[in-house]
Amino acid sequence: MIRRTTQVILGLLTALMLVLVIGCSDDDNGTNPDPATAPVVTTAAVTDITPTTAECGGNVTSDGGAAVTARGVCWSTSPTPTTADNLSADGAGTGNFTSSISGLTAGTDYYVRAYATNRAGTEYGSAEPFTTISTVTDVDGNVYETVTIGSQVWMAENLKVTHYRNGDPIPNISRDAAWADRTTGACCDFNNDPRNVATYGKLYNWYAVDDSRNIAPAGWHVPTDEEWKQLEIYLGMSQIQADDTNQRGTDEGGKLKEVGTTHWYSPNTGATNESGFTALPGGHRSCYGSFSDTEIGRVAYFWSSTVSDYEGEWFRILDYGGSSVSRYYFYNNFYGKLFGLSVRCVQD
Repeated sequence: MIRRTTQVILGLLTALMLVLVIGCSDDDNGTNPDPATAPVVTTAAVTDITPTTAECGGNVTSDGGAAVTARGVCWSTSPTPTTADNLSADGAGTGNFTSSISGLTAGTDYYVRAYATNRAGTEYGSAEPFTTISTVTDVDGNVYETVTIGSQVWMAENLKVTHYRNGDPIPNISRDAAWADRTTGACCDFNNDPRNVATYGKLYNWYAVDDSRNIAPAGWHVPTDEEWKQLEIYLGMSQIQADDTNQRGTDEGGKLKEVGTTHWYSPNTGATNESGFTALPGGHRSCYGSFSDTEIGRVAYFWSSTVSDYEGEWFRILDYGGSSVSRYYFYNNFYGKLFGLSVRCVQD
């Protein structure tokens, strides 16, 4: 019995020695049973940012020696998002991929990283920060995107509200004669066509702009002439140019205009929209109540809330054929108040 037990123990020891020898032999030869490493992936730039969505993506430049089974982007408000946070799933394998990010909160700072996974693990690209666009809502429930330009925050869309801040209606006047006879606030759609409002907003006479009940959302106001100057100077205009009238500066208007010819007529000279202001050519209504069909798409008119020393109301003009900004005031105080122009609001 003792002899048999000894034989069993010797057999076990021999088997153990063989395992150790084989293991050492593998190590000595540098053999790795799974040579795969985590993939290599880079993060693309974040584009097409809206209040609730954005576009991103990445590039898997190496699979690490094993098939990439998952890839996409992950995002959060922390600087190092992981796949435990929000993520997209954008196929498998190496190469470039694009990702759609959704469910974001307006006016919020986020970070996004590309990721790729193989059997060796998950690897991440660099974290790219971005901020979703802020919005403001008027008393009618219209939601406007906003943009920060220097130290100012502007609406990035034309005003379309039909009530003052206290809920009183701003009369929508369609008849030419009725518009020309108004001595109180009024608004209208260009060419009396409601289909123009979604893109170009509404046009307002001076009485609506100057009403103490306010056409701007709470915390916002119609910009003064000085606030327009502040914007223009930030975009590169000199103080002397800003204080002048007529066409001033060189390319500040182009920095304000929406790019392309979707809404602006060709050639839309100098348009870069570098500021994000996205000025649109909503035309105007004359003091007699008439419209010029050729103006929408060609010219943008914006009220200021300031009356000049000559008792005329200051306003700005951007044109499809130039890249400067024009600063004018109405020479006839009474008739000037009857014009219908677009409104962009600035934050208090």
